[in-house]
This record gives sequence, structure tokens and C-alpha cells, in this order.
Amino acid sequence: MNPHYKLYTAEAGKKSRYSLFSAPFKDLADSQGLAMRLTIRDIKSSYRGSFLGVLWIFITPLMNTLIWMMLNVSGVVRIAETPIPYPVYIFTGTMLWSVFTESLLSPLNQTTSSKSILSKINFPKEALILSGIYKILFNTGIKLILMFGTMLILGVYPDWHLLFFPIALFSLMFAGTAFGMLAAPLGLLYGDVGRIIPMATQVLMYMSPVVYVMKGEGVLQKVMAINPLTPLLVNARNWLTGLHSEQIYYFIGINLVLIPVFFAGWLFYRVSIPIIVERSGS
Repeated sequence: MNPHYKLYTAEAGKKSRYSLFSAPFKDLADSQGLAMRLTIRDIKSSYRGSFLGVLWIFITPLMNTLIWMMLNVSGVVRIAETPIPYPVYIFTGTMLWSVFTESLLSPLNQTTSSKSILSKINFPKEALILSGIYKILFNTGIKLILMFGTMLILGVYPDWHLLFFPIALFSLMFAGTAFGMLAAPLGLLYGDVGRIIPMATQVLMYMSPVVYVMKGEGVLQKVMAINPLTPLLVNARNWLTGLHSEQIYYFIGINLVLIPVFFAGWLFYRVSIPIIVERSGS
């Protein structure tokens, strides 16, 4: 047989299909060490030369809290009564929303910042996704310390529902990362995508129960009720602050839908990023 010819068999086809689904998990496991090194490097570079350091993690949520409190007190905006003190309601809402937005932007930001490395070194692209997740977990851990402190000062105490809080927090990160991986290749091709996403998330925030409660009638209330992010946010806040679950079946349904979306985004990112990087470098 001519050594330059390849022989394709049914068995080879089965192995190829198996590799398509098994290779991502293998690369994910192999990229753990690299992802951790990238995370440490990025965290150090983020706060190197910064006087306030990790306090920057709190500044945006804190400013949002102060602004909405002033708007509510001044009567410019009338906020319906919240089940917990309004400062805690806003602060937890904006903190949790930042977890989602950071997860959404992370794949694009990580890939863009590592584009020069991608064109020179072949390594599992999952390392970039994992590195982004590790950084979000680091930032979220610091935010949780401040959130718990604020809650205790204002008399809000968690109860046994706190055991479910990591599930809701993971769901927000899972949703953000899933759609972030779908958007990242488009963001590398079209720079407008990186500018549109923050604008879109700002609009989406006002369609979600971040700074005001989901009560009453009206178009906005109906939009919030069907918003897929609503059960994730509401239950994350409720389980953190000792409130009962809401829209629990919708919460479960959204998470079930997110599983195939996540894997579709993962495969799309994995297949498209090397092609885009290679073409942009040629």
C-alpha cells in the first residue's frame, strides 16, 4: 500500500467522533497548571502600581449603591419596598450582576490579551477560559467578604438557604461564560462586539431585578419576569440574605438549557479561535 495514502475506516470515523468530544476535556485537564500561572500573573499585573489595589473591586458596586440610595431618598426614583434593607438589596444585586458581566466579558478579554502568544505557541485554549474563571472567583471571594460585612452591619443574617448560594453563583458564572465563549470569536473578528457587550449588559441590568424589586404590573415587570437571568439573580440574592426561593422551576429549567449552550460555546470557541488567530497573523 502506498504510504502516502490514508485509509479511512468506520472504526477511524468512530475514533474521530469520540476525539471531538473527549479532546476538550483532556485539554481542560492538561491546562490547569498553565491557567493558574496565567491567573497569578494577571492578578499581580492588575494591582501592580495601584494605590487602592483590590479596593477597585468594590468601587463600582459601591458607587452604584450610593447613587441609587440618593435617587430613592431624594424622590427622583420611587422604589417599591424591598424585603431586606435597600442598601443591602442594591449592593448584593450590583455585586452579583458584576459576576455575570465579568464572566461574559472574560473569554473575549482573555483571548484578546493573549493573541500574540496564541500566534506563536500552541497550547490548550481552555487555559484562557480557566484563567478568566479563576480571576472571577478571586474577585468574587473578596466581594463576598465585603457583602457579608455589610449585611451583618445592617442586620441581615443568612440562614440555611446559604447552602444553596454557591449553586446560584455558579449559575451566573456558567451563563456568562457560555455566552462569552460564543461572543469571543466574533469579538476578535469585529472590534465593535467588545464595545457593544458592555452597553448591552447595562441595558439588560435595568431589565433585571438588580436595583429594584419585581412587583406590580407593567411591561417592564413582565420583561423581568421572563428574563432568563431573573431567577438566577433573585435566588442568588435570596439564598445569600436568608430569603426563600423564587421561580425555582424556572431556575432549574434555565440551568438545564445552559448546559448545551455552554458546550456549544466551548466547541465553537475551541474550533474557531485557532483559525481566526492564524488568519489574522498571516
